[in-house]
Amino acid sequence: MAIRVHVDVVSAEELIFSGETDFAVFPGEAGELGIYPRHTPLLTRIRPGTVRLKVPDRDEYEMVYVSGGMLEVQPALITVLADTAIRAHDLDEAKAMESKRRAEEALKNRSSEVGLATAEAELAQAVAQLQAIKRLRKRH
Repeated sequence: MAIRVHVDVVSAEELIFSGETDFAVFPGEAGELGIYPRHTPLLTRIRPGTVRLKVPDRDEYEMVYVSGGMLEVQPALITVLADTAIRAHDLDEAKAMESKRRAEEALKNRSSEVGLATAEAELAQAVAQLQAIKRLRKRH
């Protein structure tokens, strides 16, 4: 029998994914984190990006966009806590493009430090959503 790890991806609103995986990839702050079952315990922040989950008996990865958050890894359980988590196939490309455009415009206008930080965060999230959509399209 194959060794698997249970993964829960939770947003502020709902449980997005809960199930067994053979392997999972997370958008870590210093790069992607690949996690196999029985991984050593880990607690770290994740950046906006795509969580890729290798679900048993499926050829393609389950993909979930996260806006950032926390990742907790235990040998038999991985938990992602994100403010926003959306299944990749539910992302809206037009909305993400508009968010990116607004954030880039706000960065050009640099009215305050708070506004600048907010615009940078919104831009990072929009770019991550567009990358998730692009990755999803490559699969099909």
